[in-house]
Amino acid sequence: MTDKKVEVIQINIAGADKPGVTSALTDILALHDAFVLDIGQANIHRSLSLGILFKTTTDKAGEIMKELLFKAYELDISVKFTPVSIAEYENWVALQGKNRHIITLLGRQITAKQIAEVTKIVSFQDLNIDSIIRLTGRIPLKKDERAAKSCIELSVRGTPKDRAQMQSDFISLSNSQGLDISLQLDDMYRRCRRLICFDMDSTLITTEVIDELADRANVGEEVRAITESAMRGEIDFNESFLRRISMLKGLDESVLEDVAQNLPITEGLDRLMSVLKRVGFKTAILSGGFTYFGEYLRKRYGFDYVYANELEIVDGKLTGRHIGEIVDGKRKAELLRLISQVENVNIAQTIAVGDGANDLPMLNMAGLGIAFHAKPKVKESAKQTLSTIGLDGILYFLGLKDSHIE
Repeated sequence: MTDKKVEVIQINIAGADKPGVTSALTDILALHDAFVLDIGQANIHRSLSLGILFKTTTDKAGEIMKELLFKAYELDISVKFTPVSIAEYENWVALQGKNRHIITLLGRQITAKQIAEVTKIVSFQDLNIDSIIRLTGRIPLKKDERAAKSCIELSVRGTPKDRAQMQSDFISLSNSQGLDISLQLDDMYRRCRRLICFDMDSTLITTEVIDELADRANVGEEVRAITESAMRGEIDFNESFLRRISMLKGLDESVLEDVAQNLPITEGLDRLMSVLKRVGFKTAILSGGFTYFGEYLRKRYGFDYVYANELEIVDGKLTGRHIGEIVDGKRKAELLRLISQVENVNIAQTIAVGDGANDLPMLNMAGLGIAFHAKPKVKESAKQTLSTIGLDGILYFLGLKDSHIE
Protein backbone atom coordinates (compact mmCIF):
# COMPACT_ATOMS: atom_id res chain seq x y z
CA MET A 1 0.00 0.00 0.00
CA THR A 2 1.32 3.43 -0.89
CA ASP A 3 2.25 5.55 2.12
CA LYS A 4 0.25 8.78 1.99
CA LYS A 5 1.95 10.37 4.96
CA VAL A 6 2.19 14.18 4.73
CA GLU A 7 5.64 15.70 4.32
CA VAL A 8 6.63 19.38 4.64
CA ILE A 9 9.76 20.41 2.73
CA GLN A 10 11.54 23.73 2.48
CA ILE A 11 13.54 24.51 -0.64
CA ASN A 12 16.06 27.33 -0.82
CA ILE A 13 17.24 28.50 -4.23
CA ALA A 14 20.19 30.78 -4.91
CA GLY A 15 21.81 32.01 -8.09
CA ALA A 16 21.76 34.68 -10.76
CA ASP A 17 18.38 36.39 -11.06
CA LYS A 18 16.75 35.72 -14.42
CA PRO A 19 13.19 35.66 -15.78
CA GLY A 20 11.23 32.44 -15.37
CA VAL A 21 12.96 30.85 -12.36
CA THR A 22 9.98 31.03 -10.00
CA SER A 23 7.59 30.00 -12.77
CA ALA A 24 9.66 26.92 -13.71
CA LEU A 25 9.98 25.68 -10.12
CA THR A 26 6.35 26.24 -9.14
CA ASP A 27 5.26 24.51 -12.36
CA ILE A 28 6.88 21.32 -11.05
CA LEU A 29 5.11 21.69 -7.71
CA ALA A 30 1.80 22.26 -9.49
CA LEU A 31 2.30 19.19 -11.69
CA HIS A 32 2.48 17.03 -8.55
CA ASP A 33 -0.32 18.84 -6.70
CA ALA A 34 2.06 20.11 -4.01
CA PHE A 35 0.56 22.76 -1.73
CA VAL A 36 2.63 25.94 -1.22
CA LEU A 37 2.59 26.88 2.47
CA ASP A 38 4.89 29.90 2.23
CA ILE A 39 7.04 31.63 -0.36
CA GLY A 40 9.52 34.50 -0.22
CA GLN A 41 11.99 36.04 -2.62
CA ALA A 42 14.71 38.70 -2.44
CA ASN A 43 17.07 40.18 -5.02
CA ILE A 44 20.37 41.90 -4.25
CA HIS A 45 22.36 43.15 -7.23
CA ARG A 46 20.90 40.62 -9.66
CA SER A 47 21.38 37.73 -7.22
CA LEU A 48 18.29 35.69 -6.39
CA SER A 49 17.38 34.17 -3.06
CA LEU A 50 14.10 32.24 -3.16
CA GLY A 51 12.50 30.11 -0.48
CA ILE A 52 9.43 27.89 -0.88
CA LEU A 53 7.81 25.83 1.87
CA PHE A 54 5.45 23.19 0.47
CA LYS A 55 3.37 20.23 1.57
CA THR A 56 3.16 16.93 -0.30
CA THR A 57 2.88 13.24 0.41
CA THR A 58 5.70 10.74 0.95
CA ASP A 59 5.03 8.94 -2.33
CA LYS A 60 5.43 12.18 -4.32
CA ALA A 61 8.24 13.89 -2.36
CA GLY A 62 11.10 11.99 -4.00
CA GLU A 63 9.91 12.63 -7.55
CA ILE A 64 9.35 16.34 -6.82
CA MET A 65 12.85 16.81 -5.41
CA LYS A 66 14.40 14.91 -8.33
CA GLU A 67 12.64 17.11 -10.90
CA LEU A 68 13.53 20.28 -8.98
CA LEU A 69 17.21 19.22 -8.99
CA PHE A 70 17.17 18.67 -12.76
CA LYS A 71 15.46 22.02 -13.32
CA ALA A 72 17.94 23.79 -11.03
CA TYR A 73 20.83 22.32 -13.02
CA GLU A 74 19.19 23.44 -16.24
CA LEU A 75 18.73 26.99 -14.89
CA ASP A 76 22.25 27.08 -13.39
CA ILE A 77 21.03 27.75 -9.85
CA SER A 78 21.62 25.92 -6.58
CA VAL A 79 18.85 24.29 -4.60
CA LYS A 80 18.79 23.00 -1.02
CA PHE A 81 16.08 20.77 0.52
CA THR A 82 15.25 20.84 4.23
CA PRO A 83 12.58 18.54 5.74
CA VAL A 84 10.36 20.24 8.33
CA SER A 85 8.56 18.20 10.97
CA ILE A 86 4.83 18.68 11.47
CA ALA A 87 5.47 19.83 15.04
CA GLU A 88 8.01 22.43 13.88
CA TYR A 89 5.64 23.70 11.24
CA GLU A 90 2.66 23.98 13.60
CA ASN A 91 4.76 25.82 16.17
CA TRP A 92 5.91 28.24 13.45
CA VAL A 93 2.32 28.84 12.32
CA ALA A 94 1.25 29.58 15.89
CA LEU A 95 3.80 32.41 16.07
CA GLN A 96 2.65 34.13 12.87
CA GLY A 97 1.08 37.54 13.37
CA LYS A 98 1.93 37.59 17.07
CA ASN A 99 4.40 39.86 18.83
CA ARG A 100 5.86 41.33 15.67
CA HIS A 101 7.74 44.64 15.68
CA ILE A 102 9.20 46.93 13.04
CA ILE A 103 12.60 48.52 13.69
CA THR A 104 13.48 51.41 11.39
CA LEU A 105 17.08 52.63 11.07
CA LEU A 106 17.34 56.10 9.57
CA GLY A 107 20.19 58.56 9.04
CA ARG A 108 22.26 60.45 6.51
CA GLN A 109 24.03 57.16 5.97
CA ILE A 110 23.84 53.76 7.65
CA THR A 111 27.09 51.96 8.46
CA ALA A 112 27.93 48.33 9.12
CA LYS A 113 28.77 49.24 12.73
CA GLN A 114 25.33 50.77 13.26
CA ILE A 115 23.59 47.70 11.84
CA ALA A 116 25.78 45.43 13.97
CA GLU A 117 24.97 47.34 17.17
CA VAL A 118 21.23 47.39 16.48
CA THR A 119 21.09 43.68 15.67
CA LYS A 120 23.08 42.89 18.84
CA ILE A 121 20.32 44.54 20.86
CA VAL A 122 17.70 42.59 18.90
CA SER A 123 19.56 39.34 19.57
CA PHE A 124 19.98 40.12 23.28
CA GLN A 125 16.19 40.53 23.52
CA ASP A 126 15.72 37.03 22.01
CA LEU A 127 14.01 38.40 18.90
CA ASN A 128 14.22 36.81 15.45
CA ILE A 129 14.78 38.96 12.35
CA ASP A 130 12.30 37.79 9.72
CA SER A 131 13.21 40.27 6.99
CA ILE A 132 15.36 43.32 6.22
CA ILE A 133 14.44 45.74 3.43
CA ARG A 134 15.87 49.02 2.20
CA LEU A 135 13.35 51.87 2.02
CA THR A 136 15.57 54.55 0.50
CA GLY A 137 16.92 54.50 -3.06
CA ARG A 138 20.05 52.65 -4.15
CA ILE A 139 23.32 54.19 -3.00
CA PRO A 140 25.86 55.37 -5.61
CA LEU A 141 29.53 54.64 -4.93
CA LYS A 142 30.73 58.22 -5.34
CA LYS A 143 30.31 60.08 -2.08
CA ASP A 144 29.21 63.35 -3.68
CA GLU A 145 26.44 61.54 -5.57
CA ARG A 146 24.98 59.76 -2.57
CA ALA A 147 21.44 60.35 -1.42
CA ALA A 148 21.03 62.68 1.55
CA LYS A 149 19.35 59.94 3.57
CA SER A 150 19.45 56.20 4.13
CA CYS A 151 16.89 53.90 5.72
CA ILE A 152 16.46 50.18 6.30
CA GLU A 153 13.59 48.38 8.00
CA LEU A 154 13.80 45.21 10.10
CA SER A 155 10.78 43.03 10.75
CA VAL A 156 11.37 41.11 13.99
CA ARG A 157 9.33 38.41 15.70
CA GLY A 158 9.03 37.55 19.38
CA THR A 159 8.46 39.20 22.72
CA PRO A 160 11.31 41.39 24.04
CA LYS A 161 12.65 40.26 27.41
CA ASP A 162 12.63 43.90 28.55
CA ARG A 163 11.01 46.33 26.12
CA ALA A 164 11.83 49.37 28.27
CA GLN A 165 15.51 48.38 28.33
CA MET A 166 15.43 47.74 24.59
CA GLN A 167 14.01 51.21 23.98
CA SER A 168 16.63 52.73 26.31
CA ASP A 169 19.43 50.88 24.49
CA PHE A 170 18.16 52.20 21.16
CA ILE A 171 18.10 55.77 22.48
CA SER A 172 21.67 55.46 23.79
CA LEU A 173 22.82 53.98 20.49
CA SER A 174 21.01 56.71 18.59
CA ASN A 175 22.80 59.42 20.57
CA SER A 176 26.23 57.84 20.21
CA GLN A 177 25.99 56.73 16.57
CA GLY A 178 24.07 59.60 14.95
CA LEU A 179 21.23 57.29 13.97
CA ASP A 180 17.44 57.41 14.41
CA ILE A 181 15.94 54.10 15.55
CA SER A 182 12.20 53.58 15.64
CA LEU A 183 10.59 50.62 17.42
CA GLN A 184 6.93 50.06 16.55
CA LEU A 185 4.46 47.26 17.11
CA ASP A 186 3.60 45.85 13.69
CA ASP A 187 -0.18 46.00 13.96
CA MET A 188 -2.92 47.16 11.62
CA TYR A 189 -2.82 50.71 12.99
CA ARG A 190 0.79 51.20 11.92
CA ARG A 191 -0.26 50.45 8.35
CA CYS A 192 -3.25 52.78 8.27
CA ARG A 193 -2.38 56.07 9.98
CA ARG A 194 -4.85 58.77 8.93
CA LEU A 195 -4.23 61.97 10.91
CA ILE A 196 -0.97 63.82 11.60
CA CYS A 197 -0.67 66.83 13.90
CA PHE A 198 2.38 69.10 13.93
CA ASP A 199 3.82 71.65 16.25
CA MET A 200 4.85 74.67 14.18
CA ASP A 201 7.82 76.57 15.62
CA SER A 202 11.11 74.63 15.39
CA THR A 203 9.18 71.80 13.72
CA LEU A 204 7.52 72.96 10.50
CA ILE A 205 9.80 75.99 10.52
CA THR A 206 13.34 76.19 11.88
CA THR A 207 12.75 79.18 14.10
CA GLU A 208 10.52 80.36 16.94
CA VAL A 209 8.29 83.07 15.47
CA ILE A 210 8.00 84.86 18.78
CA ASP A 211 11.79 85.24 18.76
CA GLU A 212 11.63 86.74 15.26
CA LEU A 213 9.01 89.23 16.40
CA ALA A 214 11.05 90.02 19.50
CA ASP A 215 14.04 90.89 17.31
CA ARG A 216 11.87 93.45 15.51
CA ALA A 217 10.81 94.83 18.89
CA ASN A 218 14.46 94.99 20.08
CA VAL A 219 13.84 92.53 22.91
CA GLY A 220 15.22 89.42 21.15
CA GLU A 221 17.79 88.38 23.74
CA GLU A 222 15.37 88.55 26.65
CA VAL A 223 12.60 86.68 24.83
CA ARG A 224 14.93 83.95 23.53
CA ALA A 225 16.13 83.18 27.03
CA ILE A 226 12.53 82.66 28.17
CA THR A 227 11.69 80.60 25.06
CA GLU A 228 14.61 78.22 25.54
CA SER A 229 13.81 77.75 29.22
CA ALA A 230 10.17 76.96 28.40
CA MET A 231 11.06 74.49 25.62
CA ARG A 232 13.39 72.67 28.03
CA GLY A 233 10.47 72.41 30.45
CA GLU A 234 12.14 74.55 33.11
CA ILE A 235 9.26 77.05 33.42
CA ASP A 236 5.53 76.78 32.82
CA PHE A 237 4.58 77.36 29.17
CA ASN A 238 1.63 79.64 29.95
CA GLU A 239 3.73 81.82 32.21
CA SER A 240 6.48 82.08 29.61
CA PHE A 241 3.95 82.82 26.87
CA LEU A 242 2.37 85.73 28.74
CA ARG A 243 5.76 87.18 29.68
CA ARG A 244 7.02 87.02 26.11
CA ILE A 245 4.02 88.48 24.28
CA SER A 246 3.86 91.34 26.78
CA MET A 247 7.27 92.42 25.48
CA LEU A 248 5.84 92.75 21.95
CA LYS A 249 3.52 95.62 22.94
CA GLY A 250 3.60 98.43 20.37
CA LEU A 251 5.01 96.33 17.50
CA ASP A 252 3.49 97.31 14.15
CA GLU A 253 1.10 94.80 12.55
CA SER A 254 2.99 95.03 9.22
CA VAL A 255 5.91 93.19 10.83
CA LEU A 256 3.83 90.00 10.92
CA GLU A 257 3.58 89.84 7.14
CA ASP A 258 7.31 90.47 6.72
CA VAL A 259 8.16 87.64 9.13
CA ALA A 260 5.65 85.29 7.47
CA GLN A 261 7.09 85.90 4.00
CA ASN A 262 10.55 84.92 5.26
CA LEU A 263 9.77 81.88 7.41
CA PRO A 264 12.62 79.31 7.18
CA ILE A 265 10.86 76.07 6.15
CA THR A 266 12.17 72.84 7.64
CA GLU A 267 13.96 70.38 5.35
CA GLY A 268 11.64 67.76 3.89
CA LEU A 269 8.33 69.54 4.57
CA ASP A 270 7.45 70.00 0.89
CA ARG A 271 8.04 66.32 0.11
CA LEU A 272 6.25 65.14 3.24
CA MET A 273 3.12 67.21 2.67
CA SER A 274 2.96 66.25 -1.00
CA VAL A 275 2.96 62.54 -0.15
CA LEU A 276 0.60 62.84 2.85
CA LYS A 277 -1.97 64.64 0.71
CA ARG A 278 -1.66 62.07 -2.08
CA VAL A 279 -2.37 59.17 0.29
CA GLY A 280 -5.30 60.90 2.02
CA PHE A 281 -3.94 62.05 5.38
CA LYS A 282 -5.71 64.77 7.35
CA THR A 283 -3.16 67.29 8.60
CA ALA A 284 -3.21 69.79 11.45
CA ILE A 285 -1.04 72.49 13.00
CA LEU A 286 -1.35 72.56 16.80
CA SER A 287 0.92 75.37 17.90
CA GLY A 288 1.83 77.41 20.92
CA GLY A 289 2.78 80.07 18.36
CA PHE A 290 0.43 82.35 16.50
CA THR A 291 -2.51 81.80 14.15
CA TYR A 292 -1.24 84.43 11.68
CA PHE A 293 1.72 82.22 10.77
CA GLY A 294 -0.21 78.97 11.01
CA GLU A 295 -2.70 80.31 8.47
CA TYR A 296 0.17 81.30 6.20
CA LEU A 297 1.42 77.69 6.26
CA ARG A 298 -2.12 76.38 5.77
CA LYS A 299 -2.46 78.34 2.53
CA ARG A 300 0.98 77.30 1.32
CA TYR A 301 0.77 73.58 2.11
CA GLY A 302 -2.95 72.81 2.42
CA PHE A 303 -3.19 71.91 6.10
CA ASP A 304 -6.72 70.93 7.09
CA TYR A 305 -6.67 72.44 10.59
CA VAL A 306 -4.82 75.24 12.36
CA TYR A 307 -5.05 75.88 16.10
CA ALA A 308 -2.70 78.43 17.65
CA ASN A 309 -2.74 81.61 19.74
CA GLU A 310 -4.38 84.82 18.53
CA LEU A 311 -2.45 88.05 19.05
CA GLU A 312 -4.54 91.07 20.01
CA ILE A 313 -4.08 93.97 17.58
CA VAL A 314 -5.58 97.43 18.11
CA ASP A 315 -5.12 100.33 15.68
CA GLY A 316 -2.48 98.36 13.76
CA LYS A 317 -0.33 97.68 16.83
CA LEU A 318 0.21 94.61 19.02
CA THR A 319 -1.15 95.20 22.51
CA GLY A 320 1.05 92.64 24.23
CA ARG A 321 -2.03 90.49 24.97
CA HIS A 322 -3.74 87.51 23.34
CA ILE A 323 -7.33 86.63 22.49
CA GLY A 324 -8.96 83.39 23.68
CA GLU A 325 -7.59 80.25 25.31
CA ILE A 326 -3.84 79.64 25.32
CA VAL A 327 -2.82 76.63 23.22
CA ASP A 328 -0.46 74.91 25.66
CA GLY A 329 0.58 71.28 25.97
CA LYS A 330 -2.67 70.14 27.56
CA ARG A 331 -4.73 71.95 24.92
CA LYS A 332 -2.70 70.36 22.09
CA ALA A 333 -3.53 66.88 23.39
CA GLU A 334 -7.22 67.84 23.71
CA LEU A 335 -7.23 69.13 20.12
CA LEU A 336 -5.57 65.96 18.84
CA ARG A 337 -8.33 63.88 20.41
CA LEU A 338 -11.06 66.26 19.20
CA ILE A 339 -9.87 66.27 15.59
CA SER A 340 -9.54 62.48 15.58
CA GLN A 341 -13.15 62.23 16.75
CA VAL A 342 -14.37 64.71 14.12
CA GLU A 343 -12.52 62.80 11.39
CA ASN A 344 -13.67 59.43 12.78
CA VAL A 345 -10.06 58.31 13.22
CA ASN A 346 -9.02 55.92 15.99
CA ILE A 347 -6.46 57.60 18.25
CA ALA A 348 -4.10 54.71 17.44
CA GLN A 349 -4.14 55.91 13.80
CA THR A 350 -2.82 59.37 14.71
CA ILE A 351 0.68 60.84 14.53
CA ALA A 352 1.98 63.82 16.49
CA VAL A 353 5.24 65.63 15.77
CA GLY A 354 6.91 68.26 17.93
CA ASP A 355 10.13 69.39 19.57
CA GLY A 356 9.33 71.02 22.89
CA ALA A 357 8.24 70.01 26.38
CA ASN A 358 4.77 71.41 25.65
CA ASP A 359 4.44 68.85 22.85
CA LEU A 360 4.87 65.82 25.12
CA PRO A 361 1.17 65.43 26.04
CA MET A 362 0.14 65.06 22.38
CA LEU A 363 3.23 62.95 21.55
CA ASN A 364 2.31 60.52 24.31
CA MET A 365 -1.38 60.44 23.33
CA ALA A 366 -0.88 59.80 19.60
CA GLY A 367 -0.52 56.34 18.14
CA LEU A 368 2.88 57.44 16.84
CA GLY A 369 4.52 60.34 18.69
CA ILE A 370 7.72 61.68 17.13
CA ALA A 371 10.11 64.07 18.90
CA PHE A 372 11.60 66.00 15.99
CA HIS A 373 15.10 67.48 16.49
CA ALA A 374 13.93 67.81 20.06
CA LYS A 375 15.39 69.07 23.30
CA PRO A 376 17.12 66.40 25.45
CA LYS A 377 14.28 66.19 27.99
CA VAL A 378 11.75 65.64 25.21
CA LYS A 379 13.87 62.98 23.48
CA GLU A 380 14.19 61.08 26.75
CA SER A 381 10.41 61.05 27.26
CA ALA A 382 9.25 60.38 23.68
CA LYS A 383 8.83 56.89 22.24
CA GLN A 384 10.16 57.86 18.80
CA THR A 385 12.73 60.45 17.78
CA LEU A 386 13.81 61.92 14.45
CA SER A 387 17.01 63.95 14.67
CA THR A 388 19.26 63.05 11.74
CA ILE A 389 17.29 64.22 8.69
CA GLY A 390 14.29 66.36 7.75
CA LEU A 391 10.55 65.92 8.21
CA ASP A 392 10.22 63.57 5.25
CA GLY A 393 11.93 60.96 7.44
CA ILE A 394 8.43 60.42 8.89
CA LEU A 395 7.49 58.70 5.64
CA TYR A 396 9.96 55.89 6.39
CA PHE A 397 8.49 55.43 9.87
CA LEU A 398 5.26 54.69 7.99
CA GLY A 399 7.02 52.03 5.92
CA LEU A 400 6.93 53.92 2.63
CA LYS A 401 9.72 53.27 0.12
CA ASP A 402 11.36 55.84 -2.15
CA SER A 403 10.27 53.77 -5.13
CA HIS A 404 6.64 54.16 -4.00
CA ILE A 405 6.95 57.84 -3.10
CA GLU A 406 8.63 58.98 -6.28
